[in-house]
Amino acid sequence: MNILFAASECVPFIKTGGLGDVIGALPKALKKQGIGVSVILPKYGDLSNHFKEQMVLLESIEVPVGWRRAFCGIELIENDGIHYYFLDNEYYFKRHGSYGFFDDGERFAFFSRAVLEAIPFLKDKPDIIHCHDWQTGPISVLLKAHYKNHPLYKNIKTVFTIHNLRYQGNYPKTVLADLLDLSELYFHMDGMEYHGNVSYLKAGLAYADYLTTVSPKYAEEIQMPYYGEGLDGFLRKQGNHLIGIINGLDYELYNPKTDEHIFTRFADYDEKMLNKAKLQEELSLSVNQEIPVISMVTRLVEQKGIDLVLRVIHEIMGLNVHLIILGTGEERYENAFKQLAEKYQGKISYHPYFNEVLARKIYAGSDLFLMPSQFEPCGIGQLLAMRYGTLPIVRETGGLSDTVIPFNEFTNEGYAFSFQHYNAHDMLYTIERAVWLFRFQPNKWRELVGRVMHLDFSWEASSEQYKAIYEGLLQNKLVRI
Repeated sequence: MNILFAASECVPFIKTGGLGDVIGALPKALKKQGIGVSVILPKYGDLSNHFKEQMVLLESIEVPVGWRRAFCGIELIENDGIHYYFLDNEYYFKRHGSYGFFDDGERFAFFSRAVLEAIPFLKDKPDIIHCHDWQTGPISVLLKAHYKNHPLYKNIKTVFTIHNLRYQGNYPKTVLADLLDLSELYFHMDGMEYHGNVSYLKAGLAYADYLTTVSPKYAEEIQMPYYGEGLDGFLRKQGNHLIGIINGLDYELYNPKTDEHIFTRFADYDEKMLNKAKLQEELSLSVNQEIPVISMVTRLVEQKGIDLVLRVIHEIMGLNVHLIILGTGEERYENAFKQLAEKYQGKISYHPYFNEVLARKIYAGSDLFLMPSQFEPCGIGQLLAMRYGTLPIVRETGGLSDTVIPFNEFTNEGYAFSFQHYNAHDMLYTIERAVWLFRFQPNKWRELVGRVMHLDFSWEASSEQYKAIYEGLLQNKLVRI
């Protein structure tokens, strides 16, 4: 069984969010299950020269993009027994950044078609193409429309994974013919049509052989109007072929016992506290073990609950805590945190950028990790925090519900903190409860830190679920109606 992962990012090559972590880690876990896995990606201009110098050119081809034919170089890096293919077209991909360009519709129409055109030149013919998010949504429909009678392609199945339903890749109807070379037959309510536009994400939902998303709770939520982003009715129709599988962590990549990026490697609470002191010192916060450090490593967008934090920020700071924020996003949020860092010098440390090394130091040196998301398909921040012994405070939604069990002082069950309603004062009450436990129950706190560090959110169990889906598809046990 050979699986080809088609995605727009992958650790360690390119990462803008959790998708990159998944595509970096899941193929490795599947390989341990005895599955042949390859990954195919755009060759972005931002790729480091370290990787570009390792690439071997396999073939140069031309890819149909509507009425045009575009150059595509197929380049290969082999790493840990996994083939990573990079599709090269400088016009589309030699830019600073991965997304957010005026011609993203054309760029990822090219990428989706190029994935299929590259298949004859890959080391192993895929049995299944596993597509991820809207950037690869057209692959399933293009496969059915243009390749179904080709003997090399006719038995290939597709799986489509939703990482975040909010990002859909919606473009004018003209892309149907101009970029995808598809007829009006594909433009209808059960196809690619979405409010008069073409939706790349809906193409994946409509034409893939099986659908997954990144947590069981999110699979339920997106079939409801509040979370469904206008697609809840359509997803309810697909419910028999939609499953939520929780994302895991790469436990080799993220390991406090071996991580060279943090201040001091650690395996217990006392060693973790050395990281806390070093973090406070490096960020010009008063070095004081008695002051709880609350952190956020996040995109500053509405989804992440930033409004809740700003609504009660003065009350939070009144608890005598340190607050560390790492991340960029909407200008209004960036400006708000810049002003707050000036007002609360020595107490709030804000860093308007993303830095992987600093992020790991923050995970390792914090006491609490705040993640009050409006919605969260899976979330990786809470998993990373727990891996490094930092207790999450989360809103009960999506993957946060599936991975964070709140501590119950009466039964001694659970290991973290959560609140149900998207409400600033519910969040504040939960923060107050966590801070109280930190200050007045130090032995219990130490026990909870040890508890979260021994949780297992590796990819092993999740990769077994993906393997079962692949086997079911190839044995025609998961035939889609």
